[in-house]
Amino acid sequence: MLQRSIQCTKQPSLPITLLSKQMPATTKTTSSVSRTKPAPGKKPIATVALFESIHQCGVDLLKAAGFRVMAEADAASTSQLAQVQATATLLGIRSRTQLKDNFFHNCERLEAIGCFCIGTNQVDLGAARSKGVAVFNAPHSNTRSVAELVLGEMIMLLRRIPVTNRAMHSGQWHKNAEQRHEIRGKTLGIVGYGNIGSQLSVLAESLGMRVIFFDPVTKLALGNAQAVKTLRQLLVQSDVISLHVPETQSTRMMIGEERLHQCKQGAVLINAARGTVVDIEALCRALDSGHIGGAALDVFPQEPAGKAGKFSSPLSGRKNVILTSHIGGSTVEAQAAIGEEVAHKLIDYYLWGSSSGSVNLPQIALQQPATSVRLLHLHHNVPGVMSALNQIIADHNINISGSHLNTLGEVGYASVDIESRAGLQKLCQELLSLPETIRVRAVNR
Repeated sequence: MLQRSIQCTKQPSLPITLLSKQMPATTKTTSSVSRTKPAPGKKPIATVALFESIHQCGVDLLKAAGFRVMAEADAASTSQLAQVQATATLLGIRSRTQLKDNFFHNCERLEAIGCFCIGTNQVDLGAARSKGVAVFNAPHSNTRSVAELVLGEMIMLLRRIPVTNRAMHSGQWHKNAEQRHEIRGKTLGIVGYGNIGSQLSVLAESLGMRVIFFDPVTKLALGNAQAVKTLRQLLVQSDVISLHVPETQSTRMMIGEERLHQCKQGAVLINAARGTVVDIEALCRALDSGHIGGAALDVFPQEPAGKAGKFSSPLSGRKNVILTSHIGGSTVEAQAAIGEEVAHKLIDYYLWGSSSGSVNLPQIALQQPATSVRLLHLHHNVPGVMSALNQIIADHNINISGSHLNTLGEVGYASVDIESRAGLQKLCQELLSLPETIRVRAVNR
Protein backbone atom coordinates (compact mmCIF):
# COMPACT_ATOMS: atom_id res chain seq x y z
CA MET A 1 0.00 0.00 0.00
CA LEU A 2 1.13 3.53 -0.71
CA GLN A 3 2.05 5.19 2.53
CA ARG A 4 2.93 8.80 1.91
CA SER A 5 3.31 11.72 -0.46
CA ILE A 6 6.77 13.24 -0.63
CA GLN A 7 7.11 16.70 0.83
CA CYS A 8 8.47 19.05 -1.77
CA THR A 9 7.86 22.77 -1.96
CA LYS A 10 9.36 26.06 -2.99
CA GLN A 11 9.18 27.03 0.69
CA PRO A 12 10.82 24.10 2.55
CA SER A 13 9.59 25.34 5.90
CA LEU A 14 5.96 24.91 4.83
CA PRO A 15 4.91 21.31 5.52
CA ILE A 16 2.73 20.61 2.48
CA THR A 17 2.56 17.52 0.33
CA LEU A 18 1.11 19.03 -2.84
CA LEU A 19 2.73 21.78 -4.83
CA SER A 20 0.59 24.41 -6.44
CA LYS A 21 0.79 27.54 -8.49
CA GLN A 22 -2.18 29.77 -9.20
CA MET A 23 -3.89 29.09 -12.51
CA PRO A 24 -4.69 32.19 -14.59
CA ALA A 25 -8.30 33.26 -14.36
CA THR A 26 -10.57 31.47 -16.75
CA THR A 27 -12.92 30.34 -16.09
CA LYS A 28 -22.71 27.89 17.84
CA THR A 29 -21.66 24.32 16.74
CA THR A 30 -22.62 20.95 18.20
CA SER A 31 -19.41 19.00 18.13
CA SER A 32 -18.77 15.30 18.17
CA VAL A 33 -15.04 15.40 17.62
CA SER A 34 -13.38 12.09 16.91
CA ARG A 35 -9.59 12.13 16.64
CA THR A 36 -8.00 8.90 15.62
CA LYS A 37 -4.64 7.91 16.97
CA PRO A 38 -2.28 5.92 14.79
CA ALA A 39 -1.29 2.45 15.80
CA PRO A 40 1.67 2.38 18.18
CA GLY A 41 4.82 3.33 16.30
CA LYS A 42 2.88 4.52 13.23
CA LYS A 43 2.41 8.12 12.21
CA PRO A 44 -0.89 9.16 10.53
CA ILE A 45 -0.38 9.49 6.78
CA ALA A 46 -2.47 12.69 6.66
CA THR A 47 -5.25 14.63 8.39
CA VAL A 48 -8.87 14.49 7.27
CA ALA A 49 -11.42 17.08 8.47
CA LEU A 50 -15.06 15.96 8.27
CA PHE A 51 -18.12 18.15 8.90
CA GLU A 52 -21.91 17.71 9.04
CA SER A 53 -22.06 14.28 10.69
CA ILE A 54 -20.50 12.15 7.98
CA HIS A 55 -21.69 8.56 8.43
CA GLN A 56 -19.52 6.41 10.68
CA CYS A 57 -18.96 4.02 7.79
CA GLY A 58 -16.92 6.68 5.97
CA VAL A 59 -15.11 7.69 9.16
CA ASP A 60 -14.09 4.10 9.84
CA LEU A 61 -12.78 3.57 6.30
CA LEU A 62 -10.59 6.66 6.53
CA LYS A 63 -9.28 5.61 9.93
CA ALA A 64 -8.51 2.11 8.69
CA ALA A 65 -6.53 3.60 5.80
CA GLY A 66 -4.23 5.34 8.29
CA PHE A 67 -5.61 8.87 8.34
CA ARG A 68 -6.01 11.08 11.39
CA VAL A 69 -9.71 11.98 11.35
CA MET A 70 -11.30 15.07 12.90
CA ALA A 71 -15.10 14.85 12.70
CA GLU A 72 -17.62 17.58 13.52
CA ALA A 73 -21.41 17.27 13.73
CA ASP A 74 -22.30 20.64 12.22
CA ALA A 75 -21.34 22.69 9.21
CA ALA A 76 -17.89 24.26 9.22
CA SER A 77 -17.56 27.76 10.65
CA THR A 78 -15.24 30.39 9.21
CA SER A 79 -12.64 29.70 11.90
CA GLN A 80 -12.86 25.96 11.30
CA LEU A 81 -12.33 26.43 7.59
CA ALA A 82 -9.24 28.50 8.36
CA GLN A 83 -7.97 25.58 10.45
CA VAL A 84 -8.68 23.24 7.55
CA GLN A 85 -6.56 25.42 5.28
CA ALA A 86 -3.69 25.20 7.75
CA THR A 87 -3.81 21.54 8.74
CA ALA A 88 -6.01 19.29 6.57
CA THR A 89 -5.00 17.24 3.57
CA LEU A 90 -8.52 15.99 2.84
CA LEU A 91 -11.86 17.65 3.60
CA GLY A 92 -15.31 16.07 3.81
CA ILE A 93 -18.57 18.07 3.82
CA ARG A 94 -22.23 17.72 2.94
CA SER A 95 -24.50 20.45 1.59
CA ARG A 96 -24.41 23.20 4.24
CA THR A 97 -20.69 24.00 4.31
CA GLN A 98 -20.01 26.57 1.61
CA LEU A 99 -16.61 26.59 -0.09
CA LYS A 100 -16.45 29.68 -2.28
CA ASP A 101 -13.60 31.18 -4.30
CA ASN A 102 -11.85 32.89 -1.37
CA PHE A 103 -11.55 29.58 0.50
CA PHE A 104 -9.16 28.29 -2.15
CA HIS A 105 -6.81 31.26 -2.03
CA ASN A 106 -4.71 29.57 0.65
CA CYS A 107 -5.20 25.84 0.16
CA GLU A 108 -1.75 24.58 -0.82
CA ARG A 109 -2.00 21.76 1.71
CA LEU A 110 -5.47 20.59 0.74
CA GLU A 111 -5.49 17.82 -1.88
CA ALA A 112 -9.12 16.77 -2.21
CA ILE A 113 -12.66 17.53 -1.07
CA GLY A 114 -15.33 14.88 -0.63
CA CYS A 115 -18.94 16.05 -0.94
CA PHE A 116 -20.81 13.33 0.98
CA CYS A 117 -23.99 13.98 -1.01
CA ILE A 118 -25.18 14.14 -4.61
CA GLY A 119 -24.75 17.82 -5.40
CA THR A 120 -21.59 19.94 -5.52
CA ASN A 121 -23.23 23.40 -5.74
CA GLN A 122 -21.72 24.26 -2.36
CA VAL A 123 -18.20 24.15 -3.83
CA ASP A 124 -16.70 26.58 -6.33
CA LEU A 125 -15.48 23.87 -8.69
CA GLY A 126 -13.56 26.27 -10.92
CA ALA A 127 -11.62 27.71 -8.00
CA ALA A 128 -10.86 24.21 -6.74
CA ARG A 129 -9.64 23.18 -10.18
CA SER A 130 -7.43 26.26 -10.47
CA LYS A 131 -5.62 25.16 -7.30
CA GLY A 132 -5.48 21.51 -8.32
CA VAL A 133 -7.88 20.38 -5.58
CA ALA A 134 -9.93 17.36 -6.64
CA VAL A 135 -13.64 17.29 -5.75
CA PHE A 136 -15.60 14.04 -5.40
CA ASN A 137 -19.25 13.31 -4.69
CA ALA A 138 -21.69 10.37 -4.57
CA PRO A 139 -24.04 10.84 -7.53
CA HIS A 140 -25.78 7.47 -7.21
CA SER A 141 -25.76 6.38 -3.57
CA ASN A 142 -29.00 8.00 -2.40
CA THR A 143 -31.05 7.72 -5.58
CA ARG A 144 -33.19 4.93 -4.16
CA SER A 145 -34.00 6.93 -1.02
CA VAL A 146 -35.14 9.96 -3.04
CA ALA A 147 -37.17 7.83 -5.44
CA GLU A 148 -38.94 6.07 -2.55
CA LEU A 149 -39.80 9.40 -0.90
CA VAL A 150 -41.30 10.71 -4.12
CA LEU A 151 -43.27 7.51 -4.65
CA GLY A 152 -44.70 7.73 -1.13
CA GLU A 153 -45.58 11.39 -1.58
CA MET A 154 -47.45 10.85 -4.83
CA ILE A 155 -49.58 8.14 -3.20
CA MET A 156 -50.35 10.39 -0.23
CA LEU A 157 -51.21 13.38 -2.42
CA LEU A 158 -53.53 11.42 -4.72
CA ARG A 159 -55.24 9.97 -1.63
CA ARG A 160 -55.28 13.46 0.00
CA ILE A 161 -53.67 12.06 3.13
CA PRO A 162 -52.32 15.47 4.30
CA VAL A 163 -55.89 16.82 4.41
CA THR A 164 -57.22 13.77 6.24
CA ASN A 165 -54.31 13.71 8.64
CA ARG A 166 -54.83 17.35 9.61
CA ALA A 167 -58.56 16.78 10.12
CA MET A 168 -57.95 13.76 12.34
CA HIS A 169 -55.48 15.66 14.52
CA SER A 170 -58.11 18.34 15.06
CA GLY A 171 -60.74 15.75 16.02
CA GLN A 172 -62.62 15.57 12.70
CA TRP A 173 -63.65 12.28 11.07
CA HIS A 174 -63.79 12.65 7.30
CA LYS A 175 -64.46 9.31 5.61
CA ASN A 176 -65.21 9.69 1.92
CA ALA A 177 -63.76 8.93 -1.53
CA GLU A 178 -64.11 12.42 -2.99
CA GLN A 179 -60.99 13.51 -4.94
CA ARG A 180 -59.12 10.44 -3.75
CA HIS A 181 -57.48 8.22 -6.34
CA GLU A 182 -55.30 5.17 -6.84
CA ILE A 183 -52.00 5.73 -8.63
CA ARG A 184 -52.63 2.70 -10.82
CA GLY A 185 -53.47 3.84 -14.32
CA LYS A 186 -52.35 7.42 -13.70
CA THR A 187 -49.68 9.16 -15.77
CA LEU A 188 -46.43 10.15 -14.10
CA GLY A 189 -44.43 12.83 -15.85
CA ILE A 190 -40.75 12.89 -14.88
CA VAL A 191 -38.79 16.05 -15.69
CA GLY A 192 -35.13 15.02 -15.83
CA TYR A 193 -34.49 11.35 -16.57
CA GLY A 194 -31.20 10.91 -14.72
CA ASN A 195 -30.19 8.61 -11.89
CA ILE A 196 -33.20 9.40 -9.70
CA GLY A 197 -35.76 10.02 -12.42
CA SER A 198 -35.05 6.74 -14.18
CA GLN A 199 -35.19 4.74 -10.94
CA LEU A 200 -38.50 6.39 -10.02
CA SER A 201 -39.71 5.44 -13.48
CA VAL A 202 -39.14 1.74 -12.83
CA LEU A 203 -40.75 1.84 -9.37
CA ALA A 204 -43.81 3.74 -10.58
CA GLU A 205 -44.34 1.46 -13.56
CA SER A 206 -44.25 -1.58 -11.29
CA LEU A 207 -47.27 -0.10 -9.48
CA GLY A 208 -49.22 0.25 -12.70
CA MET A 209 -48.48 3.86 -13.67
CA ARG A 210 -47.92 5.08 -17.19
CA VAL A 211 -44.58 6.90 -17.27
CA ILE A 212 -43.50 9.68 -19.63
CA PHE A 213 -40.41 11.84 -19.28
CA PHE A 214 -38.79 14.95 -20.65
CA ASP A 215 -35.03 15.46 -20.76
CA PRO A 216 -33.12 17.80 -23.11
CA VAL A 217 -30.48 15.07 -23.44
CA THR A 218 -31.47 11.90 -25.25
CA LYS A 219 -31.86 9.11 -22.67
CA LEU A 220 -32.56 5.40 -22.94
CA ALA A 221 -36.07 4.74 -21.67
CA LEU A 222 -36.39 1.99 -19.07
CA GLY A 223 -39.29 -0.43 -19.13
CA ASN A 224 -42.27 1.04 -20.97
CA ALA A 225 -41.47 4.67 -20.20
CA GLN A 226 -41.78 7.05 -23.15
CA ALA A 227 -39.91 10.25 -23.88
CA VAL A 228 -41.80 13.37 -24.95
CA LYS A 229 -40.28 16.14 -27.04
CA THR A 230 -41.29 19.16 -24.98
CA LEU A 231 -42.00 20.06 -21.38
CA ARG A 232 -45.45 21.27 -22.40
CA GLN A 233 -46.30 17.83 -23.81
CA LEU A 234 -45.42 16.31 -20.45
CA LEU A 235 -47.35 18.81 -18.37
CA VAL A 236 -50.64 18.54 -20.29
CA GLN A 237 -50.69 14.73 -19.97
CA SER A 238 -49.45 14.11 -16.42
CA ASP A 239 -51.51 13.41 -13.31
CA VAL A 240 -48.29 13.60 -11.27
CA ILE A 241 -45.29 15.76 -12.19
CA SER A 242 -41.98 14.98 -10.48
CA LEU A 243 -38.94 17.23 -10.94
CA HIS A 244 -35.41 15.78 -11.03
CA VAL A 245 -33.22 18.42 -12.68
CA PRO A 246 -29.97 20.13 -11.62
CA GLU A 247 -29.79 23.78 -10.65
CA THR A 248 -28.73 25.68 -13.75
CA GLN A 249 -29.62 28.96 -15.43
CA SER A 250 -32.08 27.13 -17.69
CA THR A 251 -33.86 25.32 -14.84
CA ARG A 252 -34.21 28.33 -12.55
CA MET A 253 -37.94 29.02 -12.07
CA MET A 254 -38.72 26.60 -14.89
CA ILE A 255 -42.06 25.78 -13.24
CA GLY A 256 -43.71 29.20 -13.03
CA GLU A 257 -47.10 30.73 -13.77
CA GLU A 258 -47.22 29.73 -17.44
CA ARG A 259 -46.06 26.15 -16.91
CA LEU A 260 -48.45 25.60 -14.00
CA HIS A 261 -51.36 26.72 -16.19
CA GLN A 262 -50.31 24.09 -18.74
CA CYS A 263 -50.73 21.30 -16.17
CA LYS A 264 -53.83 19.11 -16.12
CA GLN A 265 -56.61 20.28 -13.82
CA GLY A 266 -55.98 18.73 -10.39
CA ALA A 267 -52.48 17.45 -11.15
CA VAL A 268 -50.02 17.18 -8.28
CA LEU A 269 -46.46 18.52 -8.33
CA ILE A 270 -43.43 17.08 -6.52
CA ASN A 271 -40.07 18.82 -6.27
CA ALA A 272 -37.17 16.84 -4.80
CA ALA A 273 -34.61 18.49 -7.10
CA ARG A 274 -33.53 22.05 -6.30
CA GLY A 275 -35.44 24.81 -4.53
CA THR A 276 -34.99 27.38 -7.31
CA VAL A 277 -36.74 25.22 -9.93
CA VAL A 278 -40.27 26.18 -8.78
CA ASP A 279 -41.80 29.65 -8.46
CA ILE A 280 -43.28 29.26 -4.98
CA GLU A 281 -45.65 32.26 -5.21
CA ALA A 282 -47.04 31.00 -8.51
CA LEU A 283 -47.50 27.53 -7.02
CA CYS A 284 -49.42 29.01 -4.09
CA ARG A 285 -51.81 30.70 -6.48
CA ALA A 286 -52.29 27.50 -8.48
CA LEU A 287 -53.03 25.56 -5.29
CA ASP A 288 -55.44 28.19 -4.02
CA SER A 289 -57.35 28.18 -7.32
CA GLY A 290 -57.54 24.38 -7.29
CA HIS A 291 -55.82 24.04 -10.66
CA ILE A 292 -52.99 22.18 -8.92
CA GLY A 293 -54.50 19.51 -6.66
CA GLY A 294 -51.54 19.10 -4.31
CA ALA A 295 -47.80 19.50 -3.93
CA ALA A 296 -44.86 18.00 -2.11
CA LEU A 297 -41.60 19.90 -1.73
CA ASP A 298 -38.39 18.70 -0.15
CA VAL A 299 -36.25 21.64 -1.35
CA PHE A 300 -36.73 25.39 -1.11
CA PRO A 301 -35.17 28.60 -2.49
CA GLN A 302 -34.02 29.54 1.03
CA GLU A 303 -33.29 26.85 3.57
CA PRO A 304 -32.18 27.23 7.23
CA ALA A 305 -28.45 26.82 7.77
CA GLY A 306 -28.93 24.25 10.52
CA LYS A 307 -31.28 22.68 13.04
CA ALA A 308 -31.51 25.92 15.03
CA GLY A 309 -32.71 27.88 11.98
CA LYS A 310 -36.40 28.71 11.49
CA PHE A 311 -38.19 27.59 8.35
CA SER A 312 -40.73 29.85 6.69
CA SER A 313 -42.61 29.36 3.42
CA PRO A 314 -45.77 30.74 1.78
CA LEU A 315 -46.77 27.09 1.29
CA SER A 316 -47.10 26.47 5.02
CA GLY A 317 -50.65 25.68 6.13
CA ARG A 318 -52.08 25.03 2.67
CA LYS A 319 -54.29 22.02 2.00
CA ASN A 320 -52.87 18.85 0.47
CA VAL A 321 -49.29 20.08 0.70
CA ILE A 322 -46.38 18.04 2.08
CA LEU A 323 -43.28 19.93 3.20
CA THR A 324 -40.12 18.06 4.20
CA SER A 325 -36.75 19.41 5.29
CA HIS A 326 -34.48 18.38 2.39
CA ILE A 327 -34.52 14.76 3.55
CA GLY A 328 -34.73 13.03 0.18
CA GLY A 329 -31.42 11.29 0.69
CA SER A 330 -31.53 11.24 4.47
CA THR A 331 -31.92 7.58 5.23
CA VAL A 332 -29.54 5.41 7.22
CA GLU A 333 -28.97 3.23 4.16
CA ALA A 334 -28.23 6.13 1.83
CA GLN A 335 -25.89 7.89 4.22
CA ALA A 336 -23.94 4.67 4.80
CA ALA A 337 -23.61 4.14 1.05
CA ILE A 338 -22.54 7.76 0.53
CA GLY A 339 -20.01 7.52 3.36
CA GLU A 340 -18.47 4.43 1.84
CA GLU A 341 -18.42 5.69 -1.75
CA VAL A 342 -16.86 9.09 -1.08
CA ALA A 343 -14.38 7.77 1.50
CA HIS A 344 -13.12 5.21 -1.02
CA LYS A 345 -12.68 7.93 -3.66
CA LEU A 346 -10.69 10.13 -1.25
CA ILE A 347 -8.50 7.21 -0.19
CA ASP A 348 -7.82 6.09 -3.75
CA TYR A 349 -6.94 9.63 -4.82
CA TYR A 350 -4.58 10.20 -1.93
CA LEU A 351 -2.91 6.80 -1.91
CA TRP A 352 -2.29 6.30 -5.62
CA GLY A 353 -3.72 9.26 -7.50
CA SER A 354 -6.88 7.75 -8.97
CA SER A 355 -9.14 10.65 -9.95
CA SER A 356 -12.00 8.42 -11.12
CA GLY A 357 -15.26 10.09 -10.11
CA SER A 358 -13.81 13.60 -9.76
CA VAL A 359 -16.27 16.28 -10.87
CA ASN A 360 -13.70 18.99 -11.59
CA LEU A 361 -10.44 17.32 -12.68
CA PRO A 362 -9.59 14.98 -15.56
CA GLN A 363 -10.49 11.41 -14.62
CA ILE A 364 -7.90 8.65 -14.57
CA ALA A 365 -8.73 5.26 -13.02
CA LEU A 366 -5.52 4.05 -11.38
CA GLN A 367 -4.60 1.00 -9.32
CA GLN A 368 -1.76 0.58 -6.84
CA PRO A 369 1.49 0.93 -8.80
CA ALA A 370 3.86 -1.99 -9.19
CA THR A 371 6.88 0.31 -9.27
CA SER A 372 8.33 2.23 -6.35
CA VAL A 373 7.19 5.78 -7.19
CA ARG A 374 4.27 7.39 -9.00
CA LEU A 375 4.48 11.03 -10.09
CA LEU A 376 1.18 12.91 -10.29
CA HIS A 377 1.26 16.11 -12.32
CA LEU A 378 -1.59 18.60 -12.76
CA HIS A 379 -0.88 21.18 -15.41
CA HIS A 380 -2.30 23.66 -17.90
CA ASN A 381 -3.51 21.82 -20.96
CA VAL A 382 -1.16 23.34 -23.55
CA PRO A 383 1.10 21.72 -26.16
CA GLY A 384 4.50 20.42 -25.05
CA VAL A 385 3.86 19.71 -21.38
CA MET A 386 4.26 15.94 -21.57
CA SER A 387 7.35 16.32 -23.71
CA ALA A 388 8.93 18.59 -21.10
CA LEU A 389 7.88 16.28 -18.25
CA ASN A 390 9.37 13.22 -19.97
CA GLN A 391 12.59 15.09 -20.76
CA ILE A 392 13.09 16.04 -17.12
CA ILE A 393 12.64 12.41 -16.08
CA ALA A 394 15.03 11.28 -18.83
CA ASP A 395 17.63 13.83 -17.71
CA HIS A 396 17.60 12.08 -14.33
CA ASN A 397 18.32 8.79 -16.11
CA ILE A 398 15.11 7.27 -14.71
CA ASN A 399 13.05 4.73 -16.64
CA ILE A 400 9.28 5.17 -17.02
CA SER A 401 7.34 1.94 -16.53
CA GLY A 402 3.87 3.34 -17.26
CA SER A 403 2.00 6.58 -17.81
CA HIS A 404 -1.54 7.90 -18.16
CA LEU A 405 -2.85 11.28 -19.30
CA ASN A 406 -6.29 12.82 -19.48
CA THR A 407 -7.47 16.38 -19.98
CA LEU A 408 -10.55 18.38 -19.02
CA GLY A 409 -10.81 21.80 -20.61
CA GLU A 410 -7.80 23.86 -19.57
CA VAL A 411 -6.40 21.23 -17.18
CA GLY A 412 -4.36 18.10 -17.81
CA TYR A 413 -3.61 15.32 -15.33
CA ALA A 414 -0.69 12.96 -15.83
CA SER A 415 0.33 9.88 -13.85
CA VAL A 416 3.84 8.58 -14.44
CA ASP A 417 5.24 5.44 -12.76
CA ILE A 418 9.02 5.47 -12.47
CA GLU A 419 11.46 2.79 -11.36
CA SER A 420 13.80 4.77 -9.13
CA ARG A 421 13.57 7.03 -6.09
CA ALA A 422 17.00 8.52 -6.67
CA GLY A 423 16.91 12.31 -6.59
CA LEU A 424 13.15 12.35 -6.15
CA GLN A 425 13.08 15.64 -4.26
CA LYS A 426 15.07 17.39 -6.97
CA LEU A 427 12.99 15.78 -9.70
CA CYS A 428 9.78 17.12 -8.18
CA GLN A 429 11.27 20.59 -7.81
CA GLU A 430 12.19 20.61 -11.50
CA LEU A 431 8.69 19.52 -12.46
CA LEU A 432 7.30 22.28 -10.27
CA SER A 433 9.48 24.81 -12.07
CA LEU A 434 7.71 24.13 -15.38
CA PRO A 435 5.57 27.21 -16.14
CA GLU A 436 2.60 24.99 -16.97
CA THR A 437 2.62 23.14 -13.63
CA ILE A 438 -0.31 23.60 -11.25
CA ARG A 439 0.52 20.91 -8.71
CA VAL A 440 2.97 18.02 -8.30
CA ARG A 441 2.81 15.01 -6.03
CA ALA A 442 4.87 11.86 -5.67
CA VAL A 443 3.47 8.79 -3.93
CA ASN A 444 5.78 6.07 -2.67
CA ARG A 445 4.91 2.41 -2.56
